[in-house]
Amino acid sequence: MKYRILVTYPIYQDAIQRLEEVATVKGSLSKGFHTKEELVRDLRGVDAVILGNEKFTAEVVDATDRLKVIGRFGVGLDNVDLDAATRKGVFVTFTPVLAETCADLTLGLILALARRIVEEDSAVRAGGWEPEKFMGHDVHGAALGIIGLGRIGSAVARRARGFNMKVLYYSRTRKPDLEKEFGLEFVDLDALLKESDFVSLHVPLNEKTVKMIGERELRLMKKTAYLINISRGLVVDEKALYKALAEGWIAGAGLDVLSVEPPSPENPLLKLRNLVLTPHVGSATVECRRRMSTTVVDDMLRVLEGKMPRYLANPEVLKTKPLSP
Repeated sequence: MKYRILVTYPIYQDAIQRLEEVATVKGSLSKGFHTKEELVRDLRGVDAVILGNEKFTAEVVDATDRLKVIGRFGVGLDNVDLDAATRKGVFVTFTPVLAETCADLTLGLILALARRIVEEDSAVRAGGWEPEKFMGHDVHGAALGIIGLGRIGSAVARRARGFNMKVLYYSRTRKPDLEKEFGLEFVDLDALLKESDFVSLHVPLNEKTVKMIGERELRLMKKTAYLINISRGLVVDEKALYKALAEGWIAGAGLDVLSVEPPSPENPLLKLRNLVLTPHVGSATVECRRRMSTTVVDDMLRVLEGKMPRYLANPEVLKTKPLSP
């Protein structure tokens, strides 16, 4: 009997075809976001699910009747109740093959802010041509503060070296090897905020990182500094950020993520000119999404075959559901 697999996020067709060799694949790939009720309904009789950004709560996990593996199409796991999945004996995999692509976007936002590229484009399209109005700041030689030196933060540090930037970092654990390789300096959070010309956030969303950048932290930053966030919207207190940008506590910000996506038209952040916004596109390149599609399918098939996946988010599940190497 074939497996049954639900796909809630549009992955590449060649990856779907690989699944169809061993499974019946269902799911409206053009529909987009699934509600909790839709997930509970569509997961009945399903062996595996490829999950986008839907909330896979304990209630959803408990409602499944034969689920074996959740393949998270992404790296953020804040939308999956890992404890509930582990209790249920469900494997959760993820796709940490997007670091380089996300790092590219980070540098893109830094350059866009420092050189005011979005403002300049709008002015020229409106018939303006006043280059003296758009004085920016150098990126080369500036101080970059990276908060969270995981896969993406490390990839950003590598790129910053090419700009001859001074790179400070703050992370849960110190990384001596990376310090030596990239010439990084480990500092506490306050020192990073005070000394950096650009502050870039690369932390997961959890109870310790919710609103970790609030009014206090923003007031520590230089008035000429810029904040970059491609991690999760809730890592930044958006009300405090609005005040910081509107009142000139900092020079500007670049956000790929917001606390509510898409934002309401009434969101005051949308009215600010010293803010560059992108619609959660950190991994949105053809090459990256193809890597992610291949990775999520590879690991899903490995689990269904009783083999160890490359990227397992809840290794505790192996205590009750062992897999072969």
